[in-house]
Amino acid sequence: MRIAIDIADAIVTELKNGSFSEPLIIARQVLPEFELAQLKQVTVTVVPRSVQIANITRQSSSFDVAVDIGIQQKIDKDTNAEVQRLSGIVTELVSYLNKKQLASFPAAQFKSIANEMVYSPEFLREKRVFLSVVTVIYSVQE
Repeated sequence: MRIAIDIADAIVTELKNGSFSEPLIIARQVLPEFELAQLKQVTVTVVPRSVQIANITRQSSSFDVAVDIGIQQKIDKDTNAEVQRLSGIVTELVSYLNKKQLASFPAAQFKSIANEMVYSPEFLREKRVFLSVVTVIYSVQE
């Protein structure tokens, strides 16, 4: 649905306007697939996840739009220190987006944010890539 893409784009705009402890490469992607060489810097990928529609009245509906935000970087040998550093960036991102109204999509009301995959042990072990996923939900009434 177009509303999910529009909200994902608005989140990208907000993140690009944010101030973080490290430079971030931020983009909305259709397919969040990268070669390891592309993950030298912290890469933030915004991907629409789902839309749930509830009828409010005969003429209006509520759309709950979930958007996944992946934070990735190829890490060096000091796994513990790198995970600690990158988890700090995830915390910054979550704090920044928590209760954030989207300036470029003012009809979207913040609903919730979750970091259900703090990091992926499989990606760390198999690819030496830190991957964390944050899901943010915005609600729009039309």
